[in-house]
Amino acid sequence: MTDILDWTGARLTDLDIHTNVGRAGELAKRLTDETSAGNLPFLTMPYLPELRQQLADLKEKLAGFDHMLLLGIGGSALGARALQEAFFPEQDMPGHEGPWLWIADNVDPGTLEGYMDRLPPEKTVVVTVSKSGGTIETVGQYFIIREWMEVVLGDRWKDNMVLVTGESGFLREEAETNGIVTLPVPENLGGRYSVLSAVGMIPALFLGMDVDAILKGAMEVAAPLASPDLDGEGLACHESFRIACWGKALMDAGFAELIFFAYIPLWASFGDWFAQLWAESLGKEGKGSQPIPAVGVTDQHSVNQMFLDGPRNKACLFLTCPGLPDGPRFPKDLPDKFDYVRGKDFGELIRAEGLGTMMALQKNDVPLVELRLGADSPKLAGKMIALLGAATILTGWLMDINPLDQPAVELGKRLAKARLGADGLGPEKEDLDAFLSARREIREF
Repeated sequence: MTDILDWTGARLTDLDIHTNVGRAGELAKRLTDETSAGNLPFLTMPYLPELRQQLADLKEKLAGFDHMLLLGIGGSALGARALQEAFFPEQDMPGHEGPWLWIADNVDPGTLEGYMDRLPPEKTVVVTVSKSGGTIETVGQYFIIREWMEVVLGDRWKDNMVLVTGESGFLREEAETNGIVTLPVPENLGGRYSVLSAVGMIPALFLGMDVDAILKGAMEVAAPLASPDLDGEGLACHESFRIACWGKALMDAGFAELIFFAYIPLWASFGDWFAQLWAESLGKEGKGSQPIPAVGVTDQHSVNQMFLDGPRNKACLFLTCPGLPDGPRFPKDLPDKFDYVRGKDFGELIRAEGLGTMMALQKNDVPLVELRLGADSPKLAGKMIALLGAATILTGWLMDINPLDQPAVELGKRLAKARLGADGLGPEKEDLDAFLSARREIREF
């Protein structure tokens, strides 16, 4: 079964999309310029030979542990969680006996204490992920977990640590001082684009996933875009560019929200991964569209009412896989009012539900593109990750914004540091004082 994009329900006319297709030559040249300069490692993946060797060297070390505690936030965690839920769902099933991946991706004192109370330090490897090496939410957890390990293991705490970070910063210094195993986050590879690096592949390796298949799938999609021979005609034929043209045309037509509706239940967390990718890349200068993760069939019974009958400002990427397992069969001895499922495979239900939802969305004027996978496999996950990542970059360029930075996010981080008493940050401390001293309107409820 092939992997396709079904554009039948996209709704925007060829003329709408053609406005952006006309920029294919311009963007193809930009791609070749940027890739040759080493600025888009998400597409060129020059780090792959070294990464494969590093993972091979790391495999034996990881095999000695039952638990992996991943310290990371945002792009340092979302991809790993999506892969775990898609390809190692047994961790969340009754009776699982290991290995286990635990992801500490928030500032949650109770959960962190729970990990330290219940995880056996000697059988736990801690992977700390921060490209800058200074992300306080992550490094703060590292300080606490390191002390916990030191108390229990003594000098052996270093053997239970892996750091994934950039070429400089605190974590790099920590690795050099203590001789901790370290894998790099490649230069120019932002967190939301980093799942195909050590960031996502170390947890995948620990859980026994087919890492090579994930990377090969991604390369199939990315390689044509990274080719020095890419021209406008070649780019115009690439589905990532067509998604970008559609995405930009949607925004121009007033569609301010983009639903990522996953009808592969175990792939639901890819919706959260996509939400960060699209929002953090494109929400700039008053532009962009709000990504909305949704899960079939769960969200048919919650937010789908808004999708179908709310404001006509939504479009949809609809993820399906007709080849999902059939599962058990419905009994033949059923009440007559349920005779329509009598003797059918349980898997037929989600296929019917998906078709019904897709048709209902289109009948209610929701522009929709179906991303239909031939299999729910690691290779196909790699292809989808590369496809949507490339489409996001190209959409940003069509919008004339930079899809690789996140300037607005930094303000909240600086204000938080000011509240904690970090040095410098004079303007932020002034803003903080003004905010905290302002008269509040407070009411009980």
